[in-house]
Amino acid sequence: MKVDEWMSSDLGNVVADMLTPRVTEALPPAWQGAYSLDRAQDWIKERDSEGVTLLVVEKASKQPIGLIILFDVANSGEYAQLRLGYLLTESAWGKGFASELVMGFVNRCRQVEVASITGGVDRGNIASRRVLEKTGFICDPSTVDAAEQIFQLQLKSNKDA
Repeated sequence: MKVDEWMSSDLGNVVADMLTPRVTEALPPAWQGAYSLDRAQDWIKERDSEGVTLLVVEKASKQPIGLIILFDVANSGEYAQLRLGYLLTESAWGKGFASELVMGFVNRCRQVEVASITGGVDRGNIASRRVLEKTGFICDPSTVDAAEQIFQLQLKSNKDA
């Protein structure tokens, strides 16, 4: 898809192109499989009702390469406690974009009122686990052998939050 095509395209088409079976295989079961335009539009509506979803665009090519999905799990207090999800298109895998994306997000969260960030990773998704570990996230020991491992990064101490 050319730059001017995706910018004028229905977001549902962009998301449907992104959410291929290989991209979704490590995501929650309800998100897995092939996406039609209707399914992608429903998926967008569901994410919008739960939190914030951001489109990730590669700076050089100006092509959409992924999504960041955020939920404030605390919904109270002065500081946010975020649940982070992210995915990249297959063409963006193995190029360092995930590390750059998560590191940039974490650095921004350090500057604003975010107490902690939590992310869940399918145990078989070694690349995503490494991205979180490189960025300072620590695996919850109680989830080491679980199908979904939970990683957390504490940005502010309890007395700060």
